[in-house]
Amino acid sequence: MTTIDRPPPGAPRRPARSDTDALATLLAEAFHDDPLTRWIIPDGWRRAELLPGLFRVFIDISSEYDGVATTPCGDAVMLFLPPGASKDVDQRGEELGQRFAAALGDHAEALGTIARLQAEHHPAEPAHFYASFAAVRPSRQRRGLLSGLLDELAARADREGVGAYAEASSPGGEALCRQVGFAPVGDTIVLPDSGPSLRPLWRDPR
Repeated sequence: MTTIDRPPPGAPRRPARSDTDALATLLAEAFHDDPLTRWIIPDGWRRAELLPGLFRVFIDISSEYDGVATTPCGDAVMLFLPPGASKDVDQRGEELGQRFAAALGDHAEALGTIARLQAEHHPAEPAHFYASFAAVRPSRQRRGLLSGLLDELAARADREGVGAYAEASSPGGEALCRQVGFAPVGDTIVLPDSGPSLRPLWRDPR
């Protein structure tokens, strides 16, 4: 008889495809006032309208590489790419550019600027996981939900003997990453026209 290993209560889970819209809404709400999304889409009403579509694209990309993790309650989500996937995504520039343009319209150029700067700073080696986005529902903050998702990613990286990379767009995001062993690496990514910055972070396997 075949048995199925079930995750313990509180363990991260892989969401179903039917969860995409709910997770996109969660990410859009969490990042609505983030300096990065404000730079991409300055108008608040327009930002609220466009961000769910943008995050649906990011969720779709991560899902293709089994890189979406959520808490069982669905109140926290993390998008990531496993080792080697970032290079594969970079090679899909034209296809993904069209999808982002469809989601953002005239604001896709700003996203393209960010993507170009990120690519210039992203380490090619050694092999690593790339944590791209993480969010928790505002009413569920400060309960360790995101820490749990990051802990699981760090533990997986340790088991596989590879590093982990992230870029923090806020002091809170950087502090959260530091709690699980990330440390600043390289130069800060500064967006043009007095834009916000992203802090590259790296974690060695343990």
